[in-house]
Amino acid sequence: MNQSSLPETIRVLPVVVIRNPEDTIPTLQALEEGGIPAAEITFRTPCAAEAIRLGVRHFPGMYIGAGTVINAAQAQQALEAGAAFLVSPGLSAEVAEIARQAGVLYLPGCATPTEIMQAIGLGITTVKFFPANVYGGLAAIKALSAPFPQVRFLPTGGVDFDNLREFLDCGCIAAVGGSFMMKGDIRQNCRRILEVLK
Repeated sequence: MNQSSLPETIRVLPVVVIRNPEDTIPTLQALEEGGIPAAEITFRTPCAAEAIRLGVRHFPGMYIGAGTVINAAQAQQALEAGAAFLVSPGLSAEVAEIARQAGVLYLPGCATPTEIMQAIGLGITTVKFFPANVYGGLAAIKALSAPFPQVRFLPTGGVDFDNLREFLDCGCIAAVGGSFMMKGDIRQNCRRILEVLK
């Protein structure tokens, strides 16, 4: 199934860094039990593909994809491991093409009008806005949404419990990403997010 946007049920996309494969199951279990059945497992560590494979096998009901995908090789690895979506810190035409051929969602990092126009040219209408806090946060997203009404944003970087509601109340934001719920008690953090989402 070709996906051009995040599932409507996903409003918060946890950015998950797995340093040891054995941490995969307890980490994803904590997210699922906390009520956020999604994870962007980043390619910042050598075991990312293995972690995705484990997650997909043990948590079939979770929306699990790959983050920090910066080249074609990583994109192929992620898809072979079963990733349901790909996320990049920037825009990669080769990763976009691999995702298109595989029929999976690709969320490239776009922070400027030029990058957003390139994404639209590739048929992409949901983009990651990263690092959101550095590039002007919600004010910047609102300004960018004016010339690009067809685009929805996934702000990541600088989103936390304090501004989560404010971001999600903006109509041009599909969801927010971040690792703020991964610090401390993951289950409790997820439940706190669900309270905000009510």
